[in-house]
Parts: sequence; C-alpha cells; structure tokens
Amino acid sequence: MMKNIGLWIDHKKAIIVIQSEQGEDIQKIESEVGRHVPYRGAPHPRSPYSAQYQQGDDQLDNKFNEQLNKFYDKVIACLRAAEAVLIFGPGEAKGELEKRIAHEKVKVQIVGIETTDKMTDRQILTKVRNYF
Repeated sequence: MMKNIGLWIDHKKAIIVIQSEQGEDIQKIESEVGRHVPYRGAPHPRSPYSAQYQQGDDQLDNKFNEQLNKFYDKVIACLRAAEAVLIFGPGEAKGELEKRIAHEKVKVQIVGIETTDKMTDRQILTKVRNYF
C-alpha cells in the first residue's frame, strides 16, 4: 500500500498529512519544548559570565534538546510506514529532523525539504496534495 506523507514542522509542533488509498489523515504532534526561558534555578551572579550562570544555560539547553529529540522520535515513528516524505516548515526543525533520521539510520525516503512560512492546516493539506 502506497503512503505519501507531507510533514510541516517547527519546534512547537508537527502536522503530518498521510495520503493513502483510504484517503487523507492529518495528525498533529505537539512538542513539549518550552520557550527558551531564562534559567531561574541559579542565583544571578554579579559578573555576567560566571561559571554558575554557564551551567544553568547548559542544563536548559540539555532539557531543550532532550524534549526536542523526544518530539523528533515521535514524528519519525509516524514516518516509518511512508513511501515518500516531503518535509517543509519555517525554521531549523526540518534540517534537525533530517539529521536525526540519518543518525538513527531510519529508512525514510525524503523526497524534498522546503522552507515555508507558517501555514494553516488547509494550506498544508493543499501543498501536500499538489506535491504528490
């Protein structure tokens, strides 16, 4: 059974359009990634670049990356059954996802990666229909 998938992705959510003989199915995956807020756990140092402040930032980045990776893993799980995948979206998430797919050695046939702006669900659906 042929399945084409169009994936619009940024760091906040992924919208997955799955086309098969049965028709189209849209799935949304929200990432748990919070805003990159200032780290509140460490007291504010007097000097702007103290080691303590640095550590807080690293912890925040680790948490951010951990949540991002969980999010990408959920997205990749949805892509595994696809014959062809088109990835598009506004920011860096497309390339990060592509790297993760390569790193995990997942057999996903990526047919295109395109930069697009924020899109409505209807625009995403139309783009995927027009592509495949």
